Amino acid sequence: MNLIECRNLALGYNGRAVLKGLNFNVEEGDFICIVGENGSGKTTLIRGLLGLIKPLKGKITYCNLKKNTIGYMPQETHVDAHFPASVFEIVLSGTLAQKHFKPFYTAVDKKNALQKLSLLNIANLKKESFADLSGGQRQKVLLARSLCATSKMIVLDEPSNNLDAHSKAELYQLIIRLNREFKIAVIMVTHDLDHDNLISDKILSLRGKDFFFGSTKEYVRMLHE
Repeated sequence: MNLIECRNLALGYNGRAVLKGLNFNVEEGDFICIVGENGSGKTTLIRGLLGLIKPLKGKITYCNLKKNTIGYMPQETHVDAHFPASVFEIVLSGTLAQKHFKPFYTAVDKKNALQKLSLLNIANLKKESFADLSGGQRQKVLLARSLCATSKMIVLDEPSNNLDAHSKAELYQLIIRLNREFKIAVIMVTHDLDHDNLISDKILSLRGKDFFFGSTKEYVRMLHE
């Protein structure tokens, strides 16, 4: 069953297309890696899927979910040493999109946040300052926050950036588990084209007009031809 359908999609800014003629579906339980060079439109596509920009042409159809129930994990950015938020507060903020940003948390919201912390084995960090965490710990916290917004689909923007090999492998195993065990659809932007790190079942490759959308095995085979 499709969650999202993109048909003849063109996205860009100020009337100028960065991507055009793009067609693909996101099905329940899919794991799709979006790959492409810098400037190929990966971030633009993510913004379009999240409803942050409108199509210049074509259509994005949300079939069995709403835009505000897509969990989003941005790239890990620099955090000020005096950033006061605790891990629990960061994760809890993931419920805001579904509440239309009303700054009131219910007991259900708080229980949900604690469950997501436990799911990712970071409940012990809930009182820690987000600013004091390691890069790998921060990414787990941001992943937990994205899960508070959804039960169907998460979008991850280069989640392994700036992580060492151990932290990257650990994070990828968590993402694979969420997809396979909990059937959460995953769309993951990655710049890491090492075949061992193409952990998705499908690939969407953005290369100018030469889009590819298909199985990861087919994509890897195509690269070797």
